[in-house]
Amino acid sequence: MWSAGDSTGGRVNTVPTLTGTLGVRSGGRVPAQAQRTHSTRRPLRESSGPRGSRTQEDDKVRPEASETRPRRLRELIQGRREYLGLSQETVADRLEMSARAYGNWERGVVKEWTDQKLYALAGALEMTTFQTARLFWLAVDRAPQPELRGPAEQSQMDASSAAFIEEYSVLINAQSLPAFLIDHRWNVRMANSAFRALFRGVSEHPTAMPASNFLRFGLFHPDASRTLEGHVAWKLSMLAQLAASLERYDDDSVLQAMRREVYLDAALREMYLQDMPAWTYGPGADLLHHGDNIRLVRHPDPGLGLRGCRFVEETPRPLQALGLTRITLVLTDADEGASAEHLDPLESYAA
Repeated sequence: MWSAGDSTGGRVNTVPTLTGTLGVRSGGRVPAQAQRTHSTRRPLRESSGPRGSRTQEDDKVRPEASETRPRRLRELIQGRREYLGLSQETVADRLEMSARAYGNWERGVVKEWTDQKLYALAGALEMTTFQTARLFWLAVDRAPQPELRGPAEQSQMDASSAAFIEEYSVLINAQSLPAFLIDHRWNVRMANSAFRALFRGVSEHPTAMPASNFLRFGLFHPDASRTLEGHVAWKLSMLAQLAASLERYDDDSVLQAMRREVYLDAALREMYLQDMPAWTYGPGADLLHHGDNIRLVRHPDPGLGLRGCRFVEETPRPLQALGLTRITLVLTDADEGASAEHLDPLESYAA
């Protein structure tokens, strides 16, 4: 078993079973037109049941229970095309095929999805890295460039893996930028002192501390908006990542419990079911690969203050084999006047 540094360069908790890698998906019911405005959102009534419990309303609202992978694939292809404002004929021309043949692709009438077809389709629809990966998972149930070795499912690490993690903890703690390791549930398995310094002002919470589970922190911690500037955009990204993980690990009870907790919050449920699916067709859906859409954080150090924050994933193969992903938060200069706190991403993605 292994452990790694705390804020003083010491050691952290022992790691339990580590399996899986991050997945991609878009959850919830996707509207026929991806473009919509914030003003048309319908308020949802808050559940009358006790917070944290399952209710009949919760069961009725769950979209994944009746959805199928082929349906979600069709919705992704059609939704992305409509987001770009392209006709089927235009996409067919880009693919150098007939409009009728492309129409069959969009309806799911495909004899076999090959890598060549999927890469061509991703290019024709100008898909981001996030969307391309999701396209592959929905079509052929694997990543675009699968690793030669799958994630190791083991109850404990062998000696060589434990030694590697010990050495990696020294490396990550030597970094000046916030960095952390996560599993497929976004449980934080290792975090360096710079990461802990960024969130040092966060009050204690039983289930949503940033060094415990990063998604739960952004979605459920009452202090999250103090550090995650422009919190609505952060929550949209985190909901998209939750839906992505659920698509690959739909039987994971921990992820399912997190989704149920989202449904029990009226505002989060509305965002998950109505705003997030359409937003994933744009360029800013994924936390790890969001192009030019830099998030904003407010560092507790007055000398740093508001900073731009770009997620950079850089995971060596030994970590991948353990089902872990390394994320570095690259902090850059940010204009105080451009604070995302005053911007509405629900309006901007519909523009």
